Amino acid sequence: MIETKTKRNEEEKKLILNRINRIKGQLTGIEKMINNDTDCNNVLIQTVAVEKSVKSLANFILENHLYKCVANDLKDGHSKTIDELIDLFKRFNN
Repeated sequence: MIETKTKRNEEEKKLILNRINRIKGQLTGIEKMINNDTDCNNVLIQTVAVEKSVKSLANFILENHLYKCVANDLKDGHSKTIDELIDLFKRFNN
């Protein structure tokens, strides 16, 4: 597989990195809950919050991918992008 890069502007990077830092904070909170013997229900509620945050991050990146990378590739006649996109959606649904 050829390694490609995606150029992101500083605002987009900032938004993504803020979300990642929030997720890190949520995970650290769960770690503290485990160390403090917090009851299972509260830990599980927090794990669902992390899952939703990760999905939200993935959706944000996917949306930008569609509007930027995929749109530009199709405009430039790179039809292999459709195959890559189909593979991405298959991964999202598993």
